[in-house]
Amino acid sequence: MTILRSLLLFALAALAEIGGAWLVWQGVREQRGLLWAGAGVIALGLYGFVATFQPDPNFGRILAAYGGVFVAGSLAWGIVVDGFRPDRWDVIGALLCLAGVLVIMYAPRS
Repeated sequence: MTILRSLLLFALAALAEIGGAWLVWQGVREQRGLLWAGAGVIALGLYGFVATFQPDPNFGRILAAYGGVFVAGSLAWGIVVDGFRPDRWDVIGALLCLAGVLVIMYAPRS
């Protein structure tokens, strides 16, 4: 149950961070306005709180592992929201990052 909770928190963090960054991008770069950018800033702020609910007490470990989730999640966001088509190297890289998440977070430790 702890691993499932941790994975769900990583997914929520990715949604908040990637979604927030995308909203800022839309507000500024795509000139959709300050409301979009402001919503993105709020989502990015919420992302900052999500990691505090991870069961592991080590900030560095959590953020390092989250980096792999961010990589894979960013590609998935691009596919779903922007119609991005990753190539095989994008997919291989994302899988390597996710393997790193599993090793960093869930490898047996004494």
